[in-house]
Amino acid sequence: MSFVVQDFKWCFSSRDSCQVCSKVEVVEAGCFSFSDIIALKTSHTGGVLLQTARAKWCGKSGGLARQTTSQGSDDDWDDDWDDSSTVADEPGTVAGRYTDHEGNGPSTYRVSTSSSRANAQQQTRSSATVGRNLNRFSTFVKSGGEAFVLGEASGFVKDGDKICVVMGEYGPEWQENPYPFTCTIDDPTKQTKFKGMKSYISYKLTPTHTHIQVNRRYKHFDWLYARLAEKFPVISVPHLPEKQATGRFEEDFISKRRKGLIWWMNHMTSHPVLARCDVFQHFLMSNSTDEKAWKKGKRKAEKDEMVGANFFLTISTPPAPLDFQDVESKIDGFKTFTKRMDDSSLQLNATVNEFARKQISGFKKEYQKVGMSFKALSQAFEMDQQVYSSGLNLAISFTGDAYESIGEYFSEQPSKDLDPVMDLLALYQGHLANFPDIIHVQKGALTKVKESQKHVEEGKMDRTQAEGIHERCNIISCATLAEIQHFHQIRVRDFRAQMQHYLQQQIAFFQKVTGKLEEALKKYDNV
Repeated sequence: MSFVVQDFKWCFSSRDSCQVCSKVEVVEAGCFSFSDIIALKTSHTGGVLLQTARAKWCGKSGGLARQTTSQGSDDDWDDDWDDSSTVADEPGTVAGRYTDHEGNGPSTYRVSTSSSRANAQQQTRSSATVGRNLNRFSTFVKSGGEAFVLGEASGFVKDGDKICVVMGEYGPEWQENPYPFTCTIDDPTKQTKFKGMKSYISYKLTPTHTHIQVNRRYKHFDWLYARLAEKFPVISVPHLPEKQATGRFEEDFISKRRKGLIWWMNHMTSHPVLARCDVFQHFLMSNSTDEKAWKKGKRKAEKDEMVGANFFLTISTPPAPLDFQDVESKIDGFKTFTKRMDDSSLQLNATVNEFARKQISGFKKEYQKVGMSFKALSQAFEMDQQVYSSGLNLAISFTGDAYESIGEYFSEQPSKDLDPVMDLLALYQGHLANFPDIIHVQKGALTKVKESQKHVEEGKMDRTQAEGIHERCNIISCATLAEIQHFHQIRVRDFRAQMQHYLQQQIAFFQKVTGKLEEALKKYDNV
């Protein structure tokens, strides 16, 4: 493998392919600084391996591998969505810009983090002074947070794209959705295409704000998740239920996935920002039978320019800036909270899972064992042919039947109370896995502010430039705290409702067991 040194940069070609890892996706060519290259280590067959948080360099001849939301088996993209045309070819758009409803041209306005060419040049100098992160694979860099803070973001923002952060009772929070709605997911059915050669599961979605039913496959959910995760770097997009290659048409798996998708949808519709974004509305409203409209909306979403650094241009914050020392304290506190919540959730999940396993197998077996023993005693008593003994024999036999029934009750109960708890824990473990990256973006912005303040004190940077970095960090901080506030609000809502459901089911279960035992007790009244 050869490297070319150009001005202390190492340049890799994306045209090469890895001969060792045949299923590695090769991304765009890029230049990496010497500090990146020192992480390279000799690997198989003379290749190299660069390990980062989310990327691997692998192979004999170059290429940067990345994890993607690839679809396999029943979720292949095949001919469903492939289309060579672009958004620019569609009527109603001008060079990729949206037009208003009357077709009077772009209903957009340009937003830039530098107001003039002179300011842009000054910003470039200040960026060089503040310095870029050496790790170009960090979330702060990949999300566009660094480019935004350094004043390099520029784009057109539609009125509908503006996202408002307001100051609430407990700090910054997302502005409420003025038109809240929910969405049901019903009747998963197995469908086929290509004359039965390909099978898949289709889900019926019905949003309450349209009352129009649409059909969606898992791959549609997966595509939507990828778009949302790319567009919103400081919003925790809930993870989808895991994909399964085998047994995906089994009833238990279909039911479990549907429950997971319902949880996912509830979190989507209750989020003030995610629920209103164009790509989510397209997902919910595009007619299942209108393939052209679906593809048009799909291409428009994939060409959305308000992603990465430009996403932060859409955020409107309260007039009063935040105290960064207070922000840092809150972020550190939340970081500690998420670690404790993650640890306790894993522990609870393991405990509940073991408890459910015991109920399904162990408890059922033990209760049935007791029941069979009572029935064996009853059969022994039946050898006495005295009339006054028959009532006791029947009562003891019924007691045995009651214990066998109670064993069945234990076996059936976890699906009613423990499984929903584990489903909720799984959803929140996905949320908790998102927040380290979100916090990293905010921490990176704060670091740039501290660097700029230091350079101002040393006379290396103009105060105006430092204030610009401060203002842009304030935007990221407001959005991060708003997302944390939303997380806590839905956490309280979800766990309160789930614990109420769990205890209600437990009470109903033991009342059912008590009723069976009381029924057995009455059999002895006439003995």
